[in-house]
Amino acid sequence: MSHSNGHSRKIITPFLWFDSQAEEAAKLYTSLFADSRITHLSHYTDEGRETHGQPSGKVMVAGFELAGQRFSGLNGGPVFKPNPSISFFVQFDTVAEVDALWAGLNGGGSVLMPLDSYPWSQRYGWLNDRYGVSWQISVMEKPAEGQTITPSLMFTGDNLGRVSEAIELYTGIFPDSATGMVQYREPAEGEASGTVLFGQFKLCGQSFNIMDAPGPHDFSFTEGVSLMVLCETQAEIDHYWEALTANGGQESQCGWLKDKFGVSWQITPTVMEGLMASTDPLKADRLMKTMLKMKKLEIATLEAAARG
Repeated sequence: MSHSNGHSRKIITPFLWFDSQAEEAAKLYTSLFADSRITHLSHYTDEGRETHGQPSGKVMVAGFELAGQRFSGLNGGPVFKPNPSISFFVQFDTVAEVDALWAGLNGGGSVLMPLDSYPWSQRYGWLNDRYGVSWQISVMEKPAEGQTITPSLMFTGDNLGRVSEAIELYTGIFPDSATGMVQYREPAEGEASGTVLFGQFKLCGQSFNIMDAPGPHDFSFTEGVSLMVLCETQAEIDHYWEALTANGGQESQCGWLKDKFGVSWQITPTVMEGLMASTDPLKADRLMKTMLKMKKLEIATLEAAARG
């Protein structure tokens, strides 16, 4: 199996939960961003239908790239929906690009902050699109560091004030990590003083934004947006699984887990994409059946299932 990046650097892929519009959303998004394409589609089979409830032949996962950033979208039914606790911060060089993307994504969703000029940007807006996916779109004040789309984590409710702890946890677990700028609220800013107004960190060389969000919010982290970590080896899977479920995290099914802050991660072997893309329906059935029984994924067991 080849990797589009040509080397085996870890890739952390934002993974979006849709009811049944993953392919439609992938088509919309790839029409709006430059340097974009749909990379793969996998389909449901009859196996596991009592668990997933989806008709055979329907798109299961749509993989796509936007401005060079990989994403995956799952048709998982109405159980979960993306929310602004993980949004995507998009930075452009020009106001025209900001306005065009805003126009393409706006409609059928909701506006969290209207497109306008703000102290931090001459042109910025925050919206949830028609699928519930949350976007912050901004014109850059200074030259970019190369990443157009940055996943942004927002700590609300019981998680308020835990951003520094999260940065420390994540940068301690992943290779090629670093803590960037972290800006704290001033004591004059009231009850949430000392919380993180805006922070940045890198995992596996990829940039992330993070912030504490005081005030009443009716959302927190859910499976609606998860972060998928592609692993070459079982040792890597074991490492991430143990480190991210430690101290109050939770194991879930099929390679999914929640860390102690409630952020959902998927620890996925790189062989999985190739195995799932098989055109042999019996092989796909065996794989699905085996995967549905697992919490942490075991590469050897999945490969054995694929071979039958």
